[in-house]
Amino acid sequence: MVTVVDASTFLGELARGERLDDRNLEAGEGDERSISDLLVDQVEFADVVLLNKTDLVSESAAGAVEAALRRLNPAATLLRTTRGVVDPGEALGTGLYDPEASAELPGWAEELAAGHTPETEEYGIRSVTYRASRPFHPARLEQALGRFTGLLRSKGSCWIASRPGLAAVWSQAGPNLVIEPAQLWASTDERPGQEIVFIGVRLDPDGPRRILDPALLTDDELASGPAAWVRFDDPLPAWEPVHRH
Repeated sequence: MVTVVDASTFLGELARGERLDDRNLEAGEGDERSISDLLVDQVEFADVVLLNKTDLVSESAAGAVEAALRRLNPAATLLRTTRGVVDPGEALGTGLYDPEASAELPGWAEELAAGHTPETEEYGIRSVTYRASRPFHPARLEQALGRFTGLLRSKGSCWIASRPGLAAVWSQAGPNLVIEPAQLWASTDERPGQEIVFIGVRLDPDGPRRILDPALLTDDELASGPAAWVRFDDPLPAWEPVHRH
């Protein structure tokens, strides 16, 4: 799969988070994705990324976009192009595309498995993994989310105290964050907890922990148990029921 990225607009489009239906680009009725969601998906699932219009931006700007792309998808072949000119042999028929690998190992998953790539930090693109064994208090989590700045992408799994039996997927692209149920914790091999990778511009390595730790349950809240947790004030969007298969 080949994805073409405009070096002059990519980071700006990612930050704005404009909806696809604002530009009549939605796939069909009910498609609520944003431009940033689409951009990130295209990059993460690509095996070749063409960074185009590099002649229209400074080397520093092109380097920052390239660093972001490498952080989002370290496994992809990345080629700089001008006016979309590229050797067809470098982009087509490469035999590199593996949809299963693309689905399982985008940049955020590689970060969980192997740590970050420091060469991207030259341009201020950094990734940080946040882990915790306690659930989030939903009301404090909602308050904490507004404190993040400069994030390009974050994704992982999380545990919300008021929904104690459910493992949730945390997925953010640009300004758009979705937390939705994935499966019952009892049906996974994982212990309940938080495991989220953050990719951002000039991201403070201690930022995610400083912002999210206060949203975790206190000792007293944790000791009160799930029967009390489900009565916590929960302003997060409601989830559709998850059925046991």
